[in-house]
Amino acid sequence: MELIFFATAFVCGFIVLQLKLPPLIGFLAAGFLLNLAGYHSTPLLETIAALGVTLLLFSIGLKLKVDHLTKLQVWAPASLHIILSSALFCGFLLLLGFFGLPLFTDLSAESALLLGFALSFSSTVFAVKVLEERGEMASLHGKIAIGILVMQDVFAVLFLAVSTGKVPNYWAIALVISLFFIRPVFFWILGRSKHGEVLPLFGFFFALVVGYNAFEFAGLKGDLGALIIGMLLASHRKAGELAKSLLSFKDLLLVGFFLSIGLNAQLTVQALVVALLIISILPIKVALYYVFTNMFHLRARTSLLGAFTLANFSEFGLIVCALAASSGWLTPEWLAVVAISVAITFIIASPLNNRANDIYVKLENWLFKFESKVRLAEEMPVNLNRTKILIFGMGRIGTGAYEAIAHTYPDMVGGVDINPECIERHLKRGRFAILADATDPDFWQRINHSEVEMVMLAMPKHVQNLLALEQIKLSGYGGQVTAIANYPDQQKELELLGVDSTYNFYLEAGTGFAEHVKEHLFEPDKATP
Repeated sequence: MELIFFATAFVCGFIVLQLKLPPLIGFLAAGFLLNLAGYHSTPLLETIAALGVTLLLFSIGLKLKVDHLTKLQVWAPASLHIILSSALFCGFLLLLGFFGLPLFTDLSAESALLLGFALSFSSTVFAVKVLEERGEMASLHGKIAIGILVMQDVFAVLFLAVSTGKVPNYWAIALVISLFFIRPVFFWILGRSKHGEVLPLFGFFFALVVGYNAFEFAGLKGDLGALIIGMLLASHRKAGELAKSLLSFKDLLLVGFFLSIGLNAQLTVQALVVALLIISILPIKVALYYVFTNMFHLRARTSLLGAFTLANFSEFGLIVCALAASSGWLTPEWLAVVAISVAITFIIASPLNNRANDIYVKLENWLFKFESKVRLAEEMPVNLNRTKILIFGMGRIGTGAYEAIAHTYPDMVGGVDINPECIERHLKRGRFAILADATDPDFWQRINHSEVEMVMLAMPKHVQNLLALEQIKLSGYGGQVTAIANYPDQQKELELLGVDSTYNFYLEAGTGFAEHVKEHLFEPDKATP
């Protein structure tokens, strides 16, 4: 049975991918098609989906620092949004009931507030998938969005504890205290897990056993445990490598999650109509995200892209409705309504996020009217000094290029990256590095690149380099552009878009290694007479 599910997911995902849309839309469509064909979810698929979500939260934790959550621009918008949107959505549902619409007429004020609370949440799974595909997990808007989602998870845990009567037991205190004391042991094990198959096994063990099961035993939410364990490991030097080693496993397991949404929905015409009515409040939800983040000094673009990332309903709504239905607070039909609503908002939000930069460019003059005059340190204008060569993406490849150029032209090269930790590391080593987003139209308006002779695009995601190239052209830059690529078809695409030269990392790595060997093999003092 599961083979049929995943085969259908592959076909639908492949078709959607050819349309240049995220494959997750295809996975959702596969679930609905299988549902219409008479299939239903299985215990094994539900287990696969649960494993995928747990690994996802563990991976988020690996990239999340505690200080991100304590920032005013994270916890304040998250708190304000969940309070106001819950109240507004509750009022909207009661208003529809006042007009005598089916299903809505049976809602009490308490049930409507419960649904409003569920609809105020956004999907962690969807947001992380979108940010990872676009290479924006380390961007400011990406970190703000993830921080808001984590705060929502905290509210979710509190709600589940109150509504189910499930409160942490006496083991919870011992667990939380012991985690901080044995954290060095976790670090020691991670450091000695090397780079092979033991590393992802370390991730599975700590996410599922130490995180999920230990927290469930202590009366806490297991998924939250996986997130916290990931956060405890986030400062380790191998945290990024661990996250990458889990990437393929996590993505494959999450296919089960997207399939389960469609398979679990009881499709009826009435449920579809009610779901479409509920989706009509999505623009209000997005607008509230934008307004509240903008209130705390985020730029218009940062607020807009963050709001688009959160422009969906959450799988948590299904959990709330399932709990409410089992307790008699809601009729079972609402499970199908919320499932359909979640799936449709995923389909709406995917192309919305793909076109986010284009939408911002069209709206920027209007959005500037509401932008705060005070800027965060991460979004201040930048000075390029005497930079002639600008490298975007200061990972391994970008850093290597920087060092090679700086050896000959020490004062003429500069690096740009969206990751604050990465920039801080380079600054400590005496490199000229700038915190900025190459895909941000405002960045190209806030710098004077008239003296820059070459731009090197060394960002790890191909889509990032494409988006940056688009902004470079729009900015009127007239110098040379070179870019890295992983595959020949990516090289061809870059060259057709006007890149002067491309570097295939995989194909040319061997050539670089050979040049390195020749350089050392035939050094004058080692040459044979």
